[in-house]
Amino acid sequence: MRLSQGFWQTLKEIPNDAEIPSHQLMMRAGLIHKTAGGLYTYLPMAFRSLQKIKKIIREEHDRIGCFEVQMSVITPAELWKETGRWDVMGPQMLRIKDRAERELCVSPTNEETVTDVFRKTINSYKQLPVCLYQINTKFRDEIRPRFGLLRGREFTMKDGYSLHMDKACLDTFYEKIYGAYNAIFKRMGLDFISVEADGGAMASGGAKTHEFQLIADNGEDTLVTVPATGYAANIEKAPTTRANLKPQAASDLTKISTPNQKTCEEVAAAHGFDITHTLKSLIMHVLRGEKEHFYMVMLLGDDQLNEVKFKNAMNADHVRPAQANELEKLGLIKGFMGPTAQAEKLSVLYDLTVDLNSSYVVGANEAEHHMKGFVPSRDTKLTFKQLDLRLAKEGDVMNGQPIVLKKGIEVGHVFQLGDKYTKSMGATVLNAQGKAITPQMGCYGIGVTRTLAAAIEQNHDKDGIIWPAAIAPYDVYFGMIAKADETKAIAEEIYKSFLDAGLEVLFDDRGMGPGGMFKDADLIGLPVRVILGERDFQATGEIEIKVRKTGETLKVKREALIATIKEKLQSLGKYA
Repeated sequence: MRLSQGFWQTLKEIPNDAEIPSHQLMMRAGLIHKTAGGLYTYLPMAFRSLQKIKKIIREEHDRIGCFEVQMSVITPAELWKETGRWDVMGPQMLRIKDRAERELCVSPTNEETVTDVFRKTINSYKQLPVCLYQINTKFRDEIRPRFGLLRGREFTMKDGYSLHMDKACLDTFYEKIYGAYNAIFKRMGLDFISVEADGGAMASGGAKTHEFQLIADNGEDTLVTVPATGYAANIEKAPTTRANLKPQAASDLTKISTPNQKTCEEVAAAHGFDITHTLKSLIMHVLRGEKEHFYMVMLLGDDQLNEVKFKNAMNADHVRPAQANELEKLGLIKGFMGPTAQAEKLSVLYDLTVDLNSSYVVGANEAEHHMKGFVPSRDTKLTFKQLDLRLAKEGDVMNGQPIVLKKGIEVGHVFQLGDKYTKSMGATVLNAQGKAITPQMGCYGIGVTRTLAAAIEQNHDKDGIIWPAAIAPYDVYFGMIAKADETKAIAEEIYKSFLDAGLEVLFDDRGMGPGGMFKDADLIGLPVRVILGERDFQATGEIEIKVRKTGETLKVKREALIATIKEKLQSLGKYA
């Protein structure tokens, strides 16, 4: 493309609402245009990269026998009501009515739609297994869209769905799709890890689910890794433990005065206790169906509750901290709560890190007072049990090995759905014996536009984007510093030779000075920069090549130019 004729405009200033590098750079480099909060137009450069991402996704899905389809963006409420998700999805789902007052929504995902396709087209085990996927527009009405394409409202997503006769067949295909996802992100040249994840409301209990996370400083997710074993999981899932805890010998239970000392930190500091010899008491409200329950959760004083683990352990539809009026009804005083007889309406849950035979400081259920010498196994007056409930943190271990926390951006997620949707929507197939059975489903998603933004978030410097070669909008930025018509003619010949050689070239023929040209070249960050400098070329016959990622600079003769560029692109993963 000739820049003099191209649709491209850069910004000198960072937009006020662009908080993180990927959003700032995509705006400044002319990749996207903001239409409204969370809504963006993908401009030519971004569109080219998105097409490359889609091509890689398609090739790897076709390789394992998946079939591409395209489902409607608008779906009827009836399908969502069959699974109960019409109400569960809440305000995140954009709902509309047509002229006949029929309820519809702009699809945030398509489990219901594809299950409807399956149940109306597949009736025999001979037609299974099968996997359908699409690359299509989705809409989720985020309450606070931010970070550009990383958390927008409208986005492009690849979503795939497989159907199987049994769990064994689903397990086999899951490994294939897992392998395909690894191949996809590897081909894109991205630094990623796959981690064990929580399936949330999507997956059946205990089913396999993994996230694919790009490592990035501004990632919203915290990942737990164990370098010694290769283990990796989202922090919501990881079962880590504390290291080097020192138990406190049992002693008599004694009440102590703790005026205005409501937190474990305040009590420990005022009385000289180790923070790990105090217990934090949290009252959690749990909703299962229409029934509500309250639990007292006990953690070491400097630990935090992992609400995802807690929700899963309680098999709950919703969990939240108890509100002030609820504590009052339970006869509890915030800041001074503990598992004593006064908390008779509660069951107690101790985190696994709590040593039930050690001595701790806990709330006395009396204003301005705590109890020291509390031994859980001896002094708990309520029904209790121990569960893994804490949030992992730096310094933890797994099987004696230290963990390392990393920040990540989720770009892909694979689920085993089980019969969650096929059962609720009455989808059945006949087995070899002619008996109707409920098939198993899998679900597999990649955020296409999110991957584009995450790739930039991971690959940039102070000057601009550093594109992974496989998904860069163009291979080469070609600029000329020339006044003589003869040099300009040579530049035209070189540009044509690039195109004839199959290189994708952004030809900067705008006649700018080198300062502005180099700034634009660094901002857009194409893998290879080629500069035809009139003075150097006339003196030595050489042309400058610079690799954006490494900063390597070299000068080559014209006849070696194309071969050298292809060699550099090969080393950067262009032809992976």
